[in-house]
Amino acid sequence: MISVVVLISGSGSNLLSLLQKSENPLYPAKIVAVGSDKNAPGLEHAELYEVDTFVVSPERFATKELWAATLLANVQHHQPDLVVLAGFMKVLPANFVAALKGKLINIHPSLLPEFKGAHAVRDALRAGATKTGVTVHYVDEGVDTGEIIVQSEVAIEPNDTEAVLHERIKKVEHELLASTIEQIAYKQLPALKL
Repeated sequence: MISVVVLISGSGSNLLSLLQKSENPLYPAKIVAVGSDKNAPGLEHAELYEVDTFVVSPERFATKELWAATLLANVQHHQPDLVVLAGFMKVLPANFVAALKGKLINIHPSLLPEFKGAHAVRDALRAGATKTGVTVHYVDEGVDTGEIIVQSEVAIEPNDTEAVLHERIKKVEHELLASTIEQIAYKQLPALKL
């Protein structure tokens, strides 16, 4: 059983899916805390499941590095084996990434390296792409540039809107993230430094 801290910024649909999966005693990961950079609606999922939460708002700090150091202290207080960025919308500075190297992963709604950044679904539609998908990757100092762990393709239908496509991607995200964490727990991903 591995312990997981999840960081979110929004509604927390991936978080809720993980919390539901972790209710199964056979699922090999336990979410020990959920953190955010603001009072995100998704924190309510954690509270519903009686999981500790914390909020570290960047606006309260003079520099991004000081904010990240405080965020890191909150994460490390829970001594997680794995930290999952699940819709966490802030770029983390090098000091945070370095401290968690090898056990910090992100889920992103595109087939990286295509469509990096915060508007991947919109960007895929604007580019006229016929497919996109989901990527789980290790986090490095860049924006969505870390080593790819696993990807899953999602077709873009001719009449897709951003909202419709994003909902279809979310369904894939929920399954892919849960199965990736399961593989990590069972040490089926050799690059992980747990």
